[in-house]
Amino acid sequence: MRFTKQDYERERREFRWDIPQDFSIVKVVEGHAARKPDRPCVVWESEAGERRTLTWGELSELSARFAAVLQGLGVKKGDPVMHIFPRLPEAYIVQLGTFKAGGVAVPCTEMLRPKEIVYRAEVSGARVIVAHTTTADQVEEAWGKCPLEHRILIGGERPGWLSFEAAVSQARPATPVTLSPTDPMTINFTSGTTGNPKPVMHRHRWMYGHNWVTARYWWAATEDDFIWATTAPGWAMWYWSPIGVGLTCGATQFSYHGRFDPERYLDILSRYPITKLCATPTEYRMIVAHVADLASWREKLKLKDALSAGEPLNAEVIDTVRDSLGVTIRDGYGQTESVCLVCNYPGLPVKPGSMGVPTPGPNATVIDEEGNPVGPGGLGEIAVPVGNPGIFDGYWRDPELTRAVFSGKWYRTGDLARVDEEGYLFFEGRADDIILSAGYRIGPFEVEDALVTHPAVAEAAVVGSPHPERGEIVKAFIILSPGYEPSEELVRELQEHVKRVTAPYKYPREIEFVTELPKTASGKIKRAELRRRERERKGGR
Repeated sequence: MRFTKQDYERERREFRWDIPQDFSIVKVVEGHAARKPDRPCVVWESEAGERRTLTWGELSELSARFAAVLQGLGVKKGDPVMHIFPRLPEAYIVQLGTFKAGGVAVPCTEMLRPKEIVYRAEVSGARVIVAHTTTADQVEEAWGKCPLEHRILIGGERPGWLSFEAAVSQARPATPVTLSPTDPMTINFTSGTTGNPKPVMHRHRWMYGHNWVTARYWWAATEDDFIWATTAPGWAMWYWSPIGVGLTCGATQFSYHGRFDPERYLDILSRYPITKLCATPTEYRMIVAHVADLASWREKLKLKDALSAGEPLNAEVIDTVRDSLGVTIRDGYGQTESVCLVCNYPGLPVKPGSMGVPTPGPNATVIDEEGNPVGPGGLGEIAVPVGNPGIFDGYWRDPELTRAVFSGKWYRTGDLARVDEEGYLFFEGRADDIILSAGYRIGPFEVEDALVTHPAVAEAAVVGSPHPERGEIVKAFIILSPGYEPSEELVRELQEHVKRVTAPYKYPREIEFVTELPKTASGKIKRAELRRRERERKGGR
């Protein structure tokens, strides 16, 4: 579907949240499976060249079998189940099977370290974890330090683990637990500027929002599309796109288990009839930077739409991809806590540097410090009315924090935007200190906390530093402990230390040793001052 300005204005006026009382992602998928059991749901390929296809009928049956496995372990409605595995067909089976058992998915990136697994298990209260052979070592190191009691292994066998393949093959399909739109569905941990990641809880109506908002207004996806979202199962974007768009609208989707490589990505796009691609700005920037003759791929692709999310995308990349491949990259914006809040609609003009216009339903608004909407040319914080089904339902088992976030009229995203005369929003940065690097949202506290556990670090402050490909990189300013001297060797040692303590993508790619840090009168680090210095040092990029 392509929108005109009149279409957009009409949809904004007429949109109504009309969520069926029996809605759930399980019911949606079962409907697709009943209508087209033999049609491919997931087409998968690995870096090593392995290929598999999962049909809708197979997804329905295998997920029902896995639900029976979970129920056999005592999982009941509302019980959290942790997931930590890479892009695999089993990811869909495990996730849907968890919902069929009535469980609440706790997605974890495969890059988590044992300490982070322990934290998520303690906060969620999960007793069951499903892992892959590539993530099993981290789980075993966390074992015994948290509430986890049962572990299920995909792709192999280990003592003390239940084999996913064996258990599913032996189980009889379970009848799905009855679910409603208000039943908890996921607990997604999101980074904060202070303290540990917070457990964002979504209910099954989140998927209704993605189907009617994200899939319709941003993706313009239908069951006739072949889509590819490059995200991984541990991230909220996976629930936005492969689950929230692919499974809800019934499209066939591609999944690639391998490292990013610009030529390999284009090769995949040329070999499969992929009509819609959603990738990070970093991936697009690297394709443009490292593919010598991008235009030579144009006739080989079936691509109709290219989408980008996670951080702002520069106009030069949009122009190059449009001129070379014939598709205009359309930015979309939202958070772990929401559906798509702002996007460039298919059919409407894309303005360089703009994230687009607010979507119908969530009705995101740019407000000033007093909570009043700003006019054209104004700068403010993106916010959504409290009680809106387009945002999350609170923090898991933390009513006090939930009340604090939803106590006023608005849910404030913490993201700043400028509004132009036509209602387009332009991202202007974070109201807090979250770092947006290559699509990852990184809280400075997590990195600082890891750094100060090293004996050489007396104090640390972490900010985002401008980078031409990643948007930002993590930069650390460090005051050394007595007896330590700055050196390149120490930089490498601290970087490796952070990789061991926390997920590797959070490590500081730049480290600067300083004798003091800018602080407020109360002793808080002025990260804004450090960010300003970095922008000036790198020429204001």
